[in-house]
Amino acid sequence: MILSSPFDKEPNSVTEIMLWVIAATLPGLFALVYFFGIGIIINILIASITAIVTEALILKLRKRPVKATLFDGSALVTAWLIGLALPPLLPWWMIVVGTAFAITFVKQVYGGLGNNLFNPAMVAYVLLLISFPVQMTSWLPPSELAQNPVGITDTLSYIFTGSGTNGQDIINARQGIDGFTMATPLDHVRTELAQGYRITEIQSSPIISGLSGIGWQWINLAFLLGGLILIIRKIAAWQIPAGVLAGIFLMSLLLYFTDNDQYLSPLFHWFAGATMLGAFFIATDPVTASTTAKGRWLFGLGIGIITVLIRTFGGYPDAIAFAVLLMNMAVPMIDYYTKPKAYGHKTNKGAAADV
Repeated sequence: MILSSPFDKEPNSVTEIMLWVIAATLPGLFALVYFFGIGIIINILIASITAIVTEALILKLRKRPVKATLFDGSALVTAWLIGLALPPLLPWWMIVVGTAFAITFVKQVYGGLGNNLFNPAMVAYVLLLISFPVQMTSWLPPSELAQNPVGITDTLSYIFTGSGTNGQDIINARQGIDGFTMATPLDHVRTELAQGYRITEIQSSPIISGLSGIGWQWINLAFLLGGLILIIRKIAAWQIPAGVLAGIFLMSLLLYFTDNDQYLSPLFHWFAGATMLGAFFIATDPVTASTTAKGRWLFGLGIGIITVLIRTFGGYPDAIAFAVLLMNMAVPMIDYYTKPKAYGHKTNKGAAADV
């Protein structure tokens, strides 16, 4: 491996990078558990076991070394991100299907780590969202608004049997204090707008509070904190999350100025849904993101703009996964047209570059 100066520094190993990514998600994980319960941790455990077992089986079938690949941590990070993105109380078999698909068809079929074209965690999320839209958009109400708080025993019962310990339906666990099934702030806004309400009227709902909604603003702030750790450690390229946030801000600001009764403010978009998780932990995947300095900006801006457009005009309340996958397809073209000139190479009309 060739290093840039100073040459006495040690490069981060793949395993070390993966461990730092997992560690940086911990503030966001703690916030998710605080507001939505221990089901998030169960998601991660099921996804992690599935990812490791699936990767080992595929490596065996491909007659590739198993131990070295498993210990690089990449499968674990994929599983961790899938678990963070999924709603609590999702049936266990859905988590298994999504994770196994991501490892098998998105990672290993393409040749393993470093060869996949698409972000495996986001492919798993989109697969489950399209296949099971009701379950994938049914989150628990934040702890402050929960009519029937779900304990550890009931959480396990809902995930593995589909009902609580007393036989109560899962809909019962998803009811808020006002008696109706709660939705995420983005989903709530989309539904209310479709019924003819204006943004100012929608913001009076108990679920809408502060920068975006109860719980979600703090979750996004926690992932922002973890993302900044990755940037300080130079594990994530800062241009990509900056581009994502800039794209979201500019597109939503344009719409907001057009009609603030119909379109959400930039701050709401920044701190709702999976914005910060997507910007700092999903979009910055070094394998599926652009590799040039200018390209990273374009890649991030594209994700941000597409996210706002789908959230506003599309059928899904959060759009980070779709935006990332669409921009993954554009990476080869972005890298081709933003490739920097090599020192000493010829430029315009064959003239030698100044040296």
